[in-house]
Amino acid sequence: MSEIGVLVLGSTGTVGVNTLEVLALHRDRFRVRALAARSNAELMLQQCLRFEPEWAALESPAAAQQLEQQLRQAGASTRVLAGAAAIAELAARPESPYVMAAISGAAGLASSLAAAGAGKRLLLANKESAVMAGALLIGAVQRSGAQLIPIDSEHNAIFQCLPPAFRAGTVPAGVRRLLLTASGGPFLNWSADAVAQATPAQACAHPRWNMGRKISVDSATLMNKGLELIEASVLFGMPARQIDIVVHPQSIVHSLVEYADGSLLAQLSSPDMRTPIAQALAWPERMAAGVEFLDLVRAARLDFLAPDPQRFPCLRHAQEAARLGGLSCASLNAADEIAVQAFLDKQLNFGDIPAVIETVMGRVRGGAMTGLEAVLAADGEARALASEVVARRTAGLRVSL
Repeated sequence: MSEIGVLVLGSTGTVGVNTLEVLALHRDRFRVRALAARSNAELMLQQCLRFEPEWAALESPAAAQQLEQQLRQAGASTRVLAGAAAIAELAARPESPYVMAAISGAAGLASSLAAAGAGKRLLLANKESAVMAGALLIGAVQRSGAQLIPIDSEHNAIFQCLPPAFRAGTVPAGVRRLLLTASGGPFLNWSADAVAQATPAQACAHPRWNMGRKISVDSATLMNKGLELIEASVLFGMPARQIDIVVHPQSIVHSLVEYADGSLLAQLSSPDMRTPIAQALAWPERMAAGVEFLDLVRAARLDFLAPDPQRFPCLRHAQEAARLGGLSCASLNAADEIAVQAFLDKQLNFGDIPAVIETVMGRVRGGAMTGLEAVLAADGEARALASEVVARRTAGLRVSL
């Protein structure tokens, strides 16, 4: 069997690094053809020397130039590209029929759409592509015949519990309801006052998962679960009213699917991203992921709780955006990215994040998703509004972070 070419978008991030670890276990089956990331030239250099891809791309031209020089000094033959457009072009190249889309945030949209339009097996870890431009993404998948398999542990769990014939964007046969599980993040048992004053270090200290800083903050606000609700509606063709969220602190049941006959199917595993990565790479087969196997006796108990929208208002904002649809979801995502970065930069208190988002969502125009230009315009409008709100709040901020 010939090796399957793989492109890893976001190779220097958490999901990208885990993807490469899984691929390293199966060098007889897969070959890393290309790597792409934003600006981490040092880690990209190590990855290029280890996996010897034909192509490497960095969004930052300066970082790409640094990588080029270091690769030539090391005698490596990997060719280096620079810029976001080059990354999107790489996603459409035929040498890599499998594409891991793990560039975080809105920056991953263009390359995800390019891979979908090129008919690839798209392993989607960039949830923003579905949140911002779900109709465009599903349209590209269906026109090209691409195979979209979600990588987020919750959506991958749902995918594993659906009928084998399911394809992204279609309504799964016999399904009544989807249940997304949430760990509750680091502030599950904190008081509302304590949560409002949490620091970046505390917000990023997730009790179960090792994730990037932005997604860790989203988990702490429960915005991550709100974005996942929107993504689930897009990927599984179901309205938001048929998607519920339950808090499950152990992070063992990754999501559930309820069928019309009363059956409730769940996917369980240790909280390790390598499991959904290996599942998506091998589908419809199974292969080793290098993870610790789940010991249910040691786990002992599984708890499920209703989320508290009063303590975590970001979830409520996401649910409202999902109800409105259209460009509202792109605006929500943009406002969240700006607010979270401001919090990480210590310009805002943790409790200000949902306030910034609420203010922006009350001012954006919204409208129908008529194409990529409309999505990008909504994204830009919301970012500008959010930056304005952050600047005003920062000017009056007196709390020491």
